[in-house]
Amino acid sequence: MWTSPFESFVAPARARPHLWRIILGFVLAMLTWAVVYVVMIAGTAFVAMATSDPALAGPNGLPTWFADFAIGKTPTGVVATLATFAGMLLGTILAARWLHRRSAASLFGAHMLPDFLAAGAITGGVGLVALLMLGAGDLTLVPATPIDLFLTFLPIVLVALLLQTGAEELLFRGYLQSQLAARFRSPIVWMLVPSVMFGSLHIDIGTLWGTGTLAPNDGLIFAATTLVGLITADLVRVTGSLGAAWGLHFVNNCQALLLISLDDVLSGLALYKLPFDGDDLEMLPFLILQDMVLLVIIWACIRLWLARRGRMAAA
Repeated sequence: MWTSPFESFVAPARARPHLWRIILGFVLAMLTWAVVYVVMIAGTAFVAMATSDPALAGPNGLPTWFADFAIGKTPTGVVATLATFAGMLLGTILAARWLHRRSAASLFGAHMLPDFLAAGAITGGVGLVALLMLGAGDLTLVPATPIDLFLTFLPIVLVALLLQTGAEELLFRGYLQSQLAARFRSPIVWMLVPSVMFGSLHIDIGTLWGTGTLAPNDGLIFAATTLVGLITADLVRVTGSLGAAWGLHFVNNCQALLLISLDDVLSGLALYKLPFDGDDLEMLPFLILQDMVLLVIIWACIRLWLARRGRMAAA
């Protein structure tokens, strides 16, 4: 399981591998992200209440559009929500600097750009082939964002998606995976634990908090996002870099948020929407399982590309 590129990737983490530092660093990154998100929501709410016509406000005093904005069901809401991941990025860099005396560059590894571009191209290519072969089946896609509005927002939302996926890769693979690998030899710890934590990030906390139970499809969503975590962790393991993992993650999120999306959170810029939301129990479980199979195929194609170009150590 251990490769020479991964050894180089983990080396900067060996100076201060204490478990308490890792836990504190993760908490710092998550808190910084949470603070940035709360400030964004609260600031937008304050401006909305101060500038909107009170006659158009809902029972809580906020304009009716604010609820959709807050969960990313408007174009500006999507961009704003993704931009809050700057807090996660900053918090991770601060944790590495303050608690481990590590530079931000040490969290990324080498060969970033070529691996990012190759993995992104493979992810997009396999996804396109799958879409053309499988189509939408019995689903009727609902046209959503007008093309002129989509193209207007496209440059900034791509930057925001680079930020969001980069922040998650930096925290869960660049920081947690390398620091845990410096402290524990077993891949059950340094691959599985960050992947499970990454999967947990995608559970509907609002439903869990309000009802004490998971949302209908949260179990499958957790499994799918944990699989993404394991796949990207493996790509970091064999390359010693975040490049391939980030490329896969970025293009996968682009497809899910910008091309065909659920009629749910962060759907405000999708070209097409599925005719149901995240609570659907008829078609969504099948689609999630189908996406999981597709992810494994994408991972295998990236591993093959890396092997053919000598970018992958024997593993």
